[in-house]
Amino acid sequence: MNKYVQIENAQMIFETKNGKFVALKDINLLIDQGEFVSIIGHSGCGKSTLLNLVAGLIDPSGGALFCAGREIAGPGPDRAVVFQNHSLLPWLSCFDNVYLAVERVFGGKEPKANLKKRATEALELVGLGHAIHKMPHEISGGMKQRVGIARALSMQPKVLLLDEHFGALDALTRAHLQDELLRIVTSLGSTAIMVTHDVDEAVLLSDRIVMMTNGPSATIGEILDVKLPRPRDRLALAEDRDYVHLRGEVLKFLYERHKKKEAA
Repeated sequence: MNKYVQIENAQMIFETKNGKFVALKDINLLIDQGEFVSIIGHSGCGKSTLLNLVAGLIDPSGGALFCAGREIAGPGPDRAVVFQNHSLLPWLSCFDNVYLAVERVFGGKEPKANLKKRATEALELVGLGHAIHKMPHEISGGMKQRVGIARALSMQPKVLLLDEHFGALDALTRAHLQDELLRIVTSLGSTAIMVTHDVDEAVLLSDRIVMMTNGPSATIGEILDVKLPRPRDRLALAEDRDYVHLRGEVLKFLYERHKKKEAA
């Protein structure tokens, strides 16, 4: 398979008033085209920092990162980010929030009619065809997150980056949007990297789970293969023996790492 994302010996050091802080070290990871990878670990282990490196929002202090064979040297439309905060512009409608991204990526290549079609199709894909003209203050938190996902997907990125994107939602809305994301990513064959604290979310959605050691100087502790068949059904998996085992392995890693940190 094609290695869409390559992370080679990446490290991240921040300058602080107390000196250098080593956030990440010796990060090596290969992600296949169409693979869904979750990054999980305790707070402060550098999950979001690693995602920001792949997004090109920050430059590594050492090592190199590649996307589709090209070195990552800043943000680009080949990598779209969905943040925990939906970051919608409040004075623009749902449609216009998505159209803004479409225009930026495809505006110099396609006529306006095509751009409008792309924006509309992205909103329909996340189930918001009925709300394209609504303003952000007129829709729920879950719907705002859908607009954020639609905006990212409208750019047709090679890699979809998700940073605690459902973290602020209630449990029922979160579960519903997890199922929607699972459906969308599977249908599009997207490559996705997701930062999460939610063990069940990681097991449900992922092909592999990257488990980070505690910071500072955090690195990849273990990588767990999730070989549950797709499509995945939340209710059917709840009592599935393999699902329960995988969930237990992640919890065991997180608990043991946390216990070692407290002992130190």
